[in-house]
Amino acid sequence: MRVLMMASSFPKYAGEMTAPFIEEIAVAVAARGHEVHLVVPEHPELRREPIERGVHIHRYAYAPHPRLRVWGYAAALQNDVQMRFAALAVAPLALAAGWSCLRRLTAELRFDLIHAHWAIPNGVPAWLVALQRRLPLVVSTHGSDISVAERSAPVALLTRLVLRYAQAVTAPSSDLTTRAAAIGGPPQRLHVLPYCVHPDEFYPDPAAGARFRADHGIDPATPVLFSIGRMVEKKGFIYLIQALPRLLEQYPAVRLLLAGYGPGRAELEAAAAALGVGHAVIFPGAVHRDQINAAFNAADIFVLPSVRDRSGNVDGLPNTLLEAMGAGRPLVASRIAGVPGVISDGQHGLLVPPASPAGLSQALLRLLADPALAAALGRAARQRVEAELTWERYAARLEQLYTKEIS
Repeated sequence: MRVLMMASSFPKYAGEMTAPFIEEIAVAVAARGHEVHLVVPEHPELRREPIERGVHIHRYAYAPHPRLRVWGYAAALQNDVQMRFAALAVAPLALAAGWSCLRRLTAELRFDLIHAHWAIPNGVPAWLVALQRRLPLVVSTHGSDISVAERSAPVALLTRLVLRYAQAVTAPSSDLTTRAAAIGGPPQRLHVLPYCVHPDEFYPDPAAGARFRADHGIDPATPVLFSIGRMVEKKGFIYLIQALPRLLEQYPAVRLLLAGYGPGRAELEAAAAALGVGHAVIFPGAVHRDQINAAFNAADIFVLPSVRDRSGNVDGLPNTLLEAMGAGRPLVASRIAGVPGVISDGQHGLLVPPASPAGLSQALLRLLADPALAAALGRAARQRVEAELTWERYAARLEQLYTKEIS
């Protein structure tokens, strides 16, 4: 089977952390013996060979000036809430260039189907080319596309047209399929495919965790909480910082390792200082992919404090949660979006209400006071990954959808 994928975000170089799930989906499908071509926009930091990990990578240029290369790669949204003006300005150019690239490739090669990641923006050029070439269309929503459609009538109309044409639509959570259906996606064509993880890449490794602690000046006996992600509102990091005062009352040595980058870092640093917990929060910045498993293993507890931001945007199912599960970490996570689909409260981790510092502190205190429970939850999370949440299983399910639609 020859598959043509289109995405607007993708790791710009090996180990970079922009939408790594897009790469893993493409690679997993290719590993099943299919020929996968992936179309992505140009970017000044994009360092990719024409074929990597079995995937053919095609770039399209759209910007008449280097300063206008702001399409995709997590650069189009301001704080993940609203479109940047520059992105809006180049949108017609980017959509036209993407459409032209798809059209050229489908003229040169015979594809069995087109698979668009994000109904908006990539679903639009993919839909137009699929219609022209009479090809099946599969669309994967990833969260931000549905959030934008929910608050913009014109975008909702385009999204509805794309979802109604697509033969199959996937989403990482039932929350997202419900919201896609509310926009107009046919319920019978909506499928929940949770993101996955490589259990041989994320796994328990105490020695690596000890080295990571040493590299960051953290004593082996220090209780460490770990969270990672782009520093934007929907990650909910502010509520985790607000939970620290209560934790420090009982465990003064606790340290929060808050990794990642983004426009909200200064605000988080200021909040920690204002609450008097600045000494307890370590901001190591971006962690390279080859060090992330070590970072997970350096933690006593992984925390995912995700929320729905003021625009309605929410992570469908954060990769970091699945990676922490693979590393066998005890988990405290918000009960939101796709999280309850992979974490059963009290079995694989502890779930708390979103935007609740009190809920976070209570769950964290419980695990800090009961190491046996924490260890049991970590083992169960790892076992679930091994049994159900591998990219190989994801690709097999996606292959079934592909086969059904081209038969």
